Formats: sequence, C-alpha cells, structure tokens
Amino acid sequence: MVKRINNIPVWGDPIEGALNQMINCSKDAEYCALMADHHPGYALPIGGVIAYRNKVSPSGVGYDIACGNKAIRLDLPAKVAKNDIKKIMKEIVDSISFGVGMKNKETIDHAVFHDDPGWNVPAVKQLKLKKLAQEQLGTVGSGNHYVDVFIDEGNRVWVGVHFGSRGLGHRIATYFIKAGGGKDGMNVDPVLLDVSSTIGQDYIACMKLAGRYAYAGRDWVCNRIARLLKSSILEEVHNHHNYAWQEEHKGNKFWVIRKGATPAFPGQKGFVGGSMGDISVIIEGVESAESKESLYSTVHGAGRVMSRTQAAGRYQKRKRVGGQISRQMMDKWLKEKNVTLLGAGTDESPHCYKRLPEVLDCHDKTIKILHTLTPIGVAMASSDEFDPYKH
Repeated sequence: MVKRINNIPVWGDPIEGALNQMINCSKDAEYCALMADHHPGYALPIGGVIAYRNKVSPSGVGYDIACGNKAIRLDLPAKVAKNDIKKIMKEIVDSISFGVGMKNKETIDHAVFHDDPGWNVPAVKQLKLKKLAQEQLGTVGSGNHYVDVFIDEGNRVWVGVHFGSRGLGHRIATYFIKAGGGKDGMNVDPVLLDVSSTIGQDYIACMKLAGRYAYAGRDWVCNRIARLLKSSILEEVHNHHNYAWQEEHKGNKFWVIRKGATPAFPGQKGFVGGSMGDISVIIEGVESAESKESLYSTVHGAGRVMSRTQAAGRYQKRKRVGGQISRQMMDKWLKEKNVTLLGAGTDESPHCYKRLPEVLDCHDKTIKILHTLTPIGVAMASSDEFDPYKH
C-alpha cells in the first residue's frame, strides 16, 4: 500500500533518513517516489525514483552506474544441480573473478570496446579508462554483488547475477560528480547537469557506455556459467537498476533516474534478488494507478535494515573489529536453508536485510510474481576482502 508524505508516494514503512534525502531531492525535481526497499544512499536514497524535465543527476544514478541483475533459466536437471552444488559453486569461483579491482583471467573482446561513442568523450580519454574496462569485463566485484544458483517452483534451475560497470562506472561517476560540484557526505544536494549542456551530454554518453558495458559483463558471466554447467539458456531476464532513462509520462518527457529501483512497465519482466538466505523472484509489471505513481518502477531487492558497519564492525589497521552479526549466526541461517555459500562477509548476512516477500507485498498492485527462486548456492567476494568503498 502506498502512502503520501510531503507529496512523495512511499511504499513500505518510511525510513526517516531516506525520506529526508528524497524530500531534499524533491526541491528541484518534477516527481519523486520511494520503493519499499528504500534506505539512505549518497544524495539520493537507494530505492529512489526521481524525474527531471531537462536535467540528469550523476549522484542520483550513483557510483555503480548500471548496476543491475540478470537471471537465466537453464536446461540443467534440478537433481544434478542439488547433488553437485558444492562442486558447481567451486567451479564458479574458480572461473569468475570476485572482488575490488579484480581482473578477468581471460582477455575478452567485445563490440563495446570498438564502436561506442562514449570512448571519445574527453573525460574518458583523460582518465584512460578503456584498458581498465577491458581487464575487468566479466568480473563481479564485492559488496552485495553475487552469482547465485536457484531452483524455482517448477523444479527448474536458474542462475542469477548482480553487479554493474565496475571500475569504469565508478571512475566516470567520480569525475562527473566532482565536475558538477558534488560535495562529500551522504546528506548533500544532488549534482544536477542540464542535458543540453556539454557536460550533461558528455555524462549521458558515458552513462550509456557504462550501461552497455555492464550488460556485456553480465552476459559474459551468465554465458560462462552455462558453459561450465554444460547447459543451454532457455530464458533470460535482464535489467539495470542504477540508471537514467528518457521516458514519457502523462504526455511529458522526463529523465527518470532509478537508483536501486527496477523498471516495471506493463509486461516488462525483472529479476529481483533477496538476501543470500531468502527467495528471489522473476516479476512482471502490470498496469494500475499505483504503477503510474511509481513511474512504472519497483524494488531491486529486499533492502537493508542494518548498515555494513553495524553488521560486521569497522576496519582498524585493515582488520575488522566489532559487529552485531557473527559468522556463526550467518552460517546457522544458511545451513537451515540448505544454501552452499562461498565467500561473503557478515555484512551480507540475511540478518541485515528485510524479508523480500514482505517488501514485494507492498507493491502487489504494480507487479505480479512469475517465478519464485529458492537459492541453493551463493558466491560472493571473499569474507576478508577489504573494500575501500564500503568503509
């Protein structure tokens, strides 16, 4: 059920910090909305949807440009996946690189490196990003980025991945946020660029480059895993959830930014991941009054209820200290759910997240659930990975 607070439609229980961020953003926006998985982010909250008539916001899209989800359904028998899950997850982590700054073990050639106009933007040339992007294509990163193996309600096998444009997107975002006058801190005004300005056009070109790159990376990882499992891909669902799209709503054209929010136009499919010990879903957008209020958007995940440092503690001399969630607590949860986990720290424990079914219930008038995916294997960056962007 949707509520209106300060004329902002809010799904789920309002989180004060995120709501205050959105109220601040609404000063210069045509329209704002908060999805049920919302929580505070940099300038614009995660789970935030915001529309501008002639502006785009690098801080709104965020540092992980084109972060998104892809799910594929395989013809692998469920019995084989369940029986061999430990071996499968080991093969995945041996073949796919996880972690900050990681390079792919293979050299990948892709059309994105040869024909995209974004490489000609002066900022990209100045930063010399192509070599970094080529080295990192097909790597997953750290934090809440993952490769999961699932069984659905029809006893079919799916693989789901979650990551974005890696170092390419982060460096593009950093450049344009700084160039646009962005300030340090969470509760700051968003950086806004006029879409008709040179810097606005340059950012859009770079964002589209990062978006295409992220799609290529998720495609490569999914195709690699299908080959590892000697399986064919029968179905695929693919979405960004940190991006800006030019769309028409109520007869007007807007730049719609979804930060941690999934596009859900009528008939459009999406993959929404839960935490490592909970279900994920394949959803489809439906037409409704609430769908219009959300600018045809929905959640991208369950949403955090505990920050990373609350859960896992802080780094002192590159070692974690403190934290509310122990490895034993996380392992107990996963054992009860029969999930094989490789990697991950306690800051990604299911304890840190809302329950996805409850979050989805808040959007029951805007989406329908097509498939419920139960995890049997989860791969993430190593638990001792030091991520400077998280601390």
